[in-house]
Amino acid sequence: MSGQANPSAQREKLIVILGPTASGKTALSVELAKALGTEIISGDSMLVYKGFDIGSAKPTMAERQGVGHHLIDICAPEETYSVPIFQQQAQSIIHALNAQGRIPILAGGTGLYIKALLESYQFNETGGHESFRQEMKALAEKDGAEAVFALLEREDPKAAATVDAKNLRRVIRALEVARFGETISRAKSFDETAQDLQAHLFYDAFVIGLRWERQALYERINKRVDLMFAAGLEDEVRHLLASGVTREMPAMKGIGYKETAAYILGEITREQAIDDIKKGTRHFAKRQLTWYRKMPYIHWYEPAQLTEYELLQTILQDIEGFLQK
Repeated sequence: MSGQANPSAQREKLIVILGPTASGKTALSVELAKALGTEIISGDSMLVYKGFDIGSAKPTMAERQGVGHHLIDICAPEETYSVPIFQQQAQSIIHALNAQGRIPILAGGTGLYIKALLESYQFNETGGHESFRQEMKALAEKDGAEAVFALLEREDPKAAATVDAKNLRRVIRALEVARFGETISRAKSFDETAQDLQAHLFYDAFVIGLRWERQALYERINKRVDLMFAAGLEDEVRHLLASGVTREMPAMKGIGYKETAAYILGEITREQAIDDIKKGTRHFAKRQLTWYRKMPYIHWYEPAQLTEYELLQTILQDIEGFLQK
């Protein structure tokens, strides 16, 4: 990936809208894009998958209101999508829109994706360690996934704190990184105050964060899950399974899909699936907030205190200087 930005150089511009799941990013990004005459880049790792619409809260064509969206529906369910791929694709789109005199809006909740893009993380991949992965899978089959997670907790407690203990694939991947010394780093180190970070970002970015009081956010998450089932999540997953999508494919491991598949295949009840999705999504929101705490350059807004119109107008006023410089 490209190196760290030179603060004296002319950096390309980018507006970012982030926040935990169900915080209102999609609606705000569309209204802001319409107001600025620009397009939206998805920063969500699940929206890349074709056919995974309801459970990923993918904006419908009606919700997009004619605004161009990028990095949605670009992968088949069996494909693995990674941070370096996202960085490369997002950089290309940002460059193209800046060349047209437009400032793109990056909207999404996958904290690692957004942080890696803004701070120009470099991923130094070592070769695959297939035998190690198979060994860890065998351990999980013998002693349970918690045994593999316990290894990760011992080897890299910080990584363990950011990984879903039930997501065996990601636990093994994190353990592989810890065991074989792969590194994720920025190009150079610098004093990480908000001002320094802002100056060293790869893009000249205005980063908008949507913050909710925890209980209000959890209520929004629970309501969203109920609406997903009302909108046909169960039928969507049945269709995916019938079309040959398996539970081992990356896309089917997302929250909402793995639980619904377990219900359809008779492993848990419908009520248990809904409860597990709500719980998993709440935990995911907590992990998102952990990422955002590492990004002190975020300008936070509280949608609960404003109408949608007032929120949009407040942001437009706040970014006026950013747009003109």
